[in-house]
Amino acid sequence: MLRCIAPGFSHHDRVAMQRLPERIDLVRYRVFEGGLLSLLLVDSSPGSSSAASSRPSRGREAVVDSAPAGAGLVPECLRDLYGEVDEALTAWGEVEVAPLRHYIAYRRLVNVASVIFRPKHEAILVFLRLDPDSVELEEGFTRGMRGIGHLGTGDLEVRVVSAASLEKAAPLIRRAFEAA
Repeated sequence: MLRCIAPGFSHHDRVAMQRLPERIDLVRYRVFEGGLLSLLLVDSSPGSSSAASSRPSRGREAVVDSAPAGAGLVPECLRDLYGEVDEALTAWGEVEVAPLRHYIAYRRLVNVASVIFRPKHEAILVFLRLDPDSVELEEGFTRGMRGIGHLGTGDLEVRVVSAASLEKAAPLIRRAFEAA
């Protein structure tokens, strides 16, 4: 069995892992303030190990510590929803999560998304690096931000208030990361 531990894995890493005959676990790590280490089993190939059948594949279930980066910025009422948003934004391979003073940036070579919290409205605003003219804007869900001052990066604001709205935002998140 082989365990690869890294800050992130690309789609290509996962595809290559599935083609090898040995059992391989991909484990993502994060180091938080105070030296707290988080390990997350991102993927596991069945391979030839007899223990493989008892282990989850695609292991979001095998979280050692699920506190996302920047959890200190997150209001208590939005912690669970932010965990889901963080998973959606870090599922696209090598994504650096940078907690800043007023928002959390998700970047590859450039910022692709920024997350801001609105606890009074029980909402998370995700600003994506997408052209708002390429998206059918929907009142209360998406908004074009060109020419409007705001914290973070991105011209498209997506308002996430529930798991359902996050699922609805998934294609937009995918487009932003594919374009980066």
